Amino acid sequence: MYFSYLTQLLCSGCGEQYSARAVNTYCPDCQSPLLANYDLETLKSHTDRDQFSCRPRSIWRWHEVLPVFDPENVVTLGEGDTPLLRLPRLEKATGTHHLFLKDESSNPTGSFKARGLSVAISKAKELGIQKVIIPTAGNAGGAMAAYAARAGLQAHIFMPKDTPRPNFEESRMVGAEVTLVDGLISEAAGMAGEKARAEGWFDLSTFKEPYRVEGKKIMGYELAEAFDWVLPDVIIYPTGGGTGLVGMWKAFKELHTLGWLESEQRPRMVVVQAEGCAPVVKAFQEGAPFCDFWLNAHTIASGLRVPKSFADHIILQVLYESRGIAVAVSDEAILEAQHQLGALEGIFAAPEGAATLAAYLKLRQEDWIQPDEKVILFNTGSGLKSL
Repeated sequence: MYFSYLTQLLCSGCGEQYSARAVNTYCPDCQSPLLANYDLETLKSHTDRDQFSCRPRSIWRWHEVLPVFDPENVVTLGEGDTPLLRLPRLEKATGTHHLFLKDESSNPTGSFKARGLSVAISKAKELGIQKVIIPTAGNAGGAMAAYAARAGLQAHIFMPKDTPRPNFEESRMVGAEVTLVDGLISEAAGMAGEKARAEGWFDLSTFKEPYRVEGKKIMGYELAEAFDWVLPDVIIYPTGGGTGLVGMWKAFKELHTLGWLESEQRPRMVVVQAEGCAPVVKAFQEGAPFCDFWLNAHTIASGLRVPKSFADHIILQVLYESRGIAVAVSDEAILEAQHQLGALEGIFAAPEGAATLAAYLKLRQEDWIQPDEKVILFNTGSGLKSL
């Protein structure tokens, strides 16, 4: 029995193959992200979908579809298997019947970033990488720092100086070196990339390495299992870099190949961005294959303040394939939705998570979502991280 059925990495742009046993970043030929590929036919013949529920709770109970070959290299803090909460008072307030929230705030370091960084750091450890660097809007840096500390790796983080204070305090607390940057995550990325090239750090930027998306995709496996292998109608997801959106769509394709789904239906995927930084929304409305860089990005939701994702073409492809949509919401709507989640359901969501409720209310008003459809909102982190 294999711990992982990983076979190789495939370029999402040109389809070129790369070794999964060597250090890789992104495709040098077409500058597209690399995605992990698994021997799903062999996995299908050796496993049963029901066996995963008997394992200890964590993303790593799905290790066959994660990229680490040796279990000794797994670096975990107990990430994954987060609550899936029914929202009955919001259902009543909005005249709907099947509204749920996947609450990622209970992950280590308080956000969904723990999933991707657990896998990325585990694979970095397996490949013999000793020092890692990342640009971050906040939560990814804290998660990277924590898992790097647990793995015994050296960590350096570049983040905007106006990032919420808990993010750089937690990063420093677990031993990472933190550089505060005048500017946005795009400026932080430029500085991190320059240092990585000059000093031999491995860059864990979103989609500039292949494995963070693998940790995020397990959210899709968890949803399928929770709903008895029938996927929901709509998934509303706050999108900056887009690893969670791309990861879940990848999970649904893998589940289909494995034959584990009870229905051919796949969710309509909804990208939520802030009006002050909405490159995916603009590109989607124009029917474009790529995003333009968003100038003068501003929003209270720091995780959504990403002027351009490295995987913009994959994000847009997911929206087109899923018959989904991209929605921009105002900061005022985010704050109001944050209050509604708290007052009606007792959930103190991060602004990014509250943005999904704001988008849901907008789409219900426009009748894009029907009252009987099963809808999943994602709260990607704790509101306490944004104080």
